Amino acid sequence: MPQALVLEEKGKLSLREINLNMPFGPHDVRIAIHTVGVCGSDVHYYTHGKIGPFVVKEPMVLGHEASGTIIEVGSAVSNLKKGDRVCMEPGIPDPNSLATKLGIYNVDPKVRFWATPPIHGCLTPEVVHPAKFTYQLPNHVTFGEGAMVEPFAIGMQAAYRAKIKPGDVALVQGAGPIGMMVALAALAGGCSKVIITDFAEPKLDLIGQYDAIIPINLSENNANKRIDHETKGWGCDLVFECSGSQRAIIQSPLFVCPGGAIILVGMPVEPAPVDIVSLQAKEVRIETVFRYANVYDRAINLIATGKVDLKPLISETFAFKDSIAAFDRAVEQRPTDIKLQIVF
Repeated sequence: MPQALVLEEKGKLSLREINLNMPFGPHDVRIAIHTVGVCGSDVHYYTHGKIGPFVVKEPMVLGHEASGTIIEVGSAVSNLKKGDRVCMEPGIPDPNSLATKLGIYNVDPKVRFWATPPIHGCLTPEVVHPAKFTYQLPNHVTFGEGAMVEPFAIGMQAAYRAKIKPGDVALVQGAGPIGMMVALAALAGGCSKVIITDFAEPKLDLIGQYDAIIPINLSENNANKRIDHETKGWGCDLVFECSGSQRAIIQSPLFVCPGGAIILVGMPVEPAPVDIVSLQAKEVRIETVFRYANVYDRAINLIATGKVDLKPLISETFAFKDSIAAFDRAVEQRPTDIKLQIVF
């Protein structure tokens, strides 16, 4: 029985053997895990024991950002083979649901998502996964990049929901991992430039190294004036709210242009008040993002062609035996850390 990183209860992790009961069917593949990213949701389960209605009531294996190598294929699988390097989409919907039929399987109420109670995650040496949600990586795309496809897919979903027009100017509120992914996806989607705001200077310095991304530290007295200057007083065509901060959500209408759009990506802990009239006065379009659907192939293509480079966002890699240390490091929220990864 293999070892796994198990969240025993709130605040308690262990590396131990656990029976994961992974049946193998004709449409499945068995994957030897290579790299797993440490996501903020994993850390939140560790520190709080729950996210909204999802509560850890029994031991759960963490991890959902993964890449690896196929070691076995089901009898009905024809598009993948043993030895293929792959990444995996962690949310498996009900194939018979109306959401799946409509192509919005990310909002299927019956979706089974890795490391979301009561579903086990992938921080274990091997997993069984449907071939339909397993994607081959080009030879020159690293396992580390492959494990970054999952968070980048959220950026892709945000760009898709935004309905970007070539040349749009975007504002991203929050320079955490997801904010950075959104900024890069917005550029790849056609934005001429992306302004990104935060209080953490090290994160802004990192994302500011990318062409056409303009970092602004909100601790500066003239932060709002700089946004005004970059948009020539008109406002941003698109405002991606990625911080989950109530204050940032409330301020979003100030920065969007008339006829523009606000895309809500970050999830606030508590309900946030919204000035409806300020939105109506500009006829602002509101979009929301929950995970992603039908974007993995496109995300991999962008990484493979070099259009999007995620390698600078990988801050440090830990061996699987040091997984608990990796999570404790993530809890620290060091301003220089973007993405920590665990390698088997």
